[in-house]
Amino acid sequence: MRPLLELRNLNKSYPDGWTLSDVSLIVERREILGLLGPSGCGKTTLLRLISGLEIADSGTVLVDGEDVTDVAPHRRGFGLMFQEYALFPHKDVFGNVAFGLRMAGLDAGEIAGRVTETLALVGLEGFERRDVNQLSGGERQRVALARSLAPEPKLLMLDEPLGALDRALRERLMDELPAILHRAGVTVISVTHDQEEAFAISDRVALMRSGEVVQIGTPQALYRQPRSTWIARFLGLTNVLNAKIVAVERVRTVVGTLDVKSPGRDGWDVGSEAQLLVRPEAASVSKSGPNRVNLQVTGCSFRGMHWQLDARHKSGVELSFIFSAGVDLPPVGETLALSLNPRALTLLGDKTQA
Repeated sequence: MRPLLELRNLNKSYPDGWTLSDVSLIVERREILGLLGPSGCGKTTLLRLISGLEIADSGTVLVDGEDVTDVAPHRRGFGLMFQEYALFPHKDVFGNVAFGLRMAGLDAGEIAGRVTETLALVGLEGFERRDVNQLSGGERQRVALARSLAPEPKLLMLDEPLGALDRALRERLMDELPAILHRAGVTVISVTHDQEEAFAISDRVALMRSGEVVQIGTPQALYRQPRSTWIARFLGLTNVLNAKIVAVERVRTVVGTLDVKSPGRDGWDVGSEAQLLVRPEAASVSKSGPNRVNLQVTGCSFRGMHWQLDARHKSGVELSFIFSAGVDLPPVGETLALSLNPRALTLLGDKTQA
C-alpha cells in the first residue's frame, strides 16, 4: 500500500537567504509523525508547503500517489490546528465543531451525528451547548481538536498543539492525545520544538536543523542512536566525550577505556576518532561492574521519580546521570564509584556535526 503523503526533494528559499533544502520524507497511513527542531529550523515552513499555503520552489508533494504540489489548500482535504485554538467566541461547542461540516454542505442530521461522535472521541460527551468562553484550557484544546477531526481530513496537521497549556494539562494531554488520534484513524503531522512532547505523541520523529531533515526514526531510535553530537545535545543528552577506538567494542576516553556494545559501533575502524555518548541512565552505583569510573559528586537534585546527579571526573569532565528515587547517593563533595552499562554507550558521527 502506498503512503498517504510523500515529499520529494522540496526546496524553498527566501529573500533573507534562509532556505529549506531538499526535504524528502514519507508519512504512512494512520501514522503520527512528529516534526521536531529548534525555532527557525523550518518546521512551520514545511507544514505550510504540505498544506499548500506556500508553494515550493522545486520538489513534489504527493498524496495517495497523486501530485498535489500546485493544488489549492482547500482542495487537498487537510486539517490544520494551530497553537492558538481560534475558537469562535460567539458559538457554543456544537457550533465550533460543526463549522467545517456546515461549510462542506452536510445536512443537519449528519452534522449532529458527527459532532456527537467527535466530542465523544475527545472525551467531551454532553458538552455540545457549553459556552467555549467558560471552558478550561484543556477543554478548549479538545474542542479545537474535535473541530479539526470532524470533517475527517486525509491528513491532520498540528502546529505546537500543546504549547499554550500549563504543565499539568500538557503532561496529561501528552498521554491522552496519541490514543485519541489513533482511535480517530487519522494520519497526523505534529510540529513541536519540545523533544519530550514529540517523543510522547509520535510514532516516528523527523528532526530538523537549519532547513534540513537531519534524522528520522522512532523516538527510541533517535534517543538511543542519535547521528551526531548536535542531535544528542538537542535531545538533552549532554554526556559526550572525545574517544578513540582501540579495539572492536572498546574505546579510550579521558574517564578510562570503556566497553561499548551498541549499534553505533558498526562501521568504525580501530584507530579512528569518534564521539562517545554516555546516556544519563548508563550509570549504576557499583565497584565491580563493567566500565568502572570514580567521580566526585558536584550536585544532587531530587525530582520525585528520580535523582539527577551531577559529577566531575579528575580530568575535569562533567557528567550527569539519572538514578531511581530509591537509590542512596552520597552528599556533594564525596567520591562515588560507578559502573557504566556498555549498552547505554553510543558512538556518534563526525565531530564537525557538533
